[in-house]
Amino acid sequence: MNPLQPGSLSGKRVLVTGSSRGIGADTVAYFAEAGAKVVINYRNKEARANKLAAAIREAGGTAITVGADLTDAESVSAMFDTIRAEYGGLDILVMNASGGMESGMAEDYAMQLNRDAQVNLLNAAVPLLSDGSRVVFITSHQAHFVDTAANVDVYEPVARSKRAGEDALRAVIPELAEAGIGFVVVSGDMIQGTITAVLLERANPGAISARQESAGKLYNVSEFAAEIVSAAVEPVPAGNTRYVGDTSDFTS
Repeated sequence: MNPLQPGSLSGKRVLVTGSSRGIGADTVAYFAEAGAKVVINYRNKEARANKLAAAIREAGGTAITVGADLTDAESVSAMFDTIRAEYGGLDILVMNASGGMESGMAEDYAMQLNRDAQVNLLNAAVPLLSDGSRVVFITSHQAHFVDTAANVDVYEPVARSKRAGEDALRAVIPELAEAGIGFVVVSGDMIQGTITAVLLERANPGAISARQESAGKLYNVSEFAAEIVSAAVEPVPAGNTRYVGDTSDFTS
């Protein structure tokens, strides 16, 4: 499943946010299998992050774990201080962590995490990146095409916050390009097996099966992670966007 060849990223340094589980965990594992030195970031799943790091090390890879709340600027700054001390810099940043459907959070939490925190994350990461490095931002078709997507009510605020984050990041593409930093948005359809899919199905029973029938195929976690790592190493696509899964229902 891993599209990267063993050793193809030897010496490269990679941070994947929100990588203690799910898509992020599979993504960071693929990078490690290809020889990259990886950073497993988590907010509160320290045990899972440590277990993943241990498995990577046992397989001969290099991994560190760094906890950080992306909505806390000081926490993010401390994360990059650790990365600088351990690895000296970064070659690939995968902006995977997102949310907004959690219970008990502030009303504007989705926008704080999916827009404001992402902008701060990139700004804090740029000093560690250099010519030839790559930034990958993960989103969904439901967010990327939010103005034409038929989102369920519970996901609408999250989708709009994700699109706001994407727009804010796209605004700095020229500056990144001047520094030799590539930027790619990976937009995926509903991904089977993710927490978001589970929450959507809970809020709107039948949503996943209905989308699968319409799209013909829905990617699973490991398949989508493979697309993310490919986006990190392949040439930057037109429009800085890599689409994963059918988009016809969103563009017609």
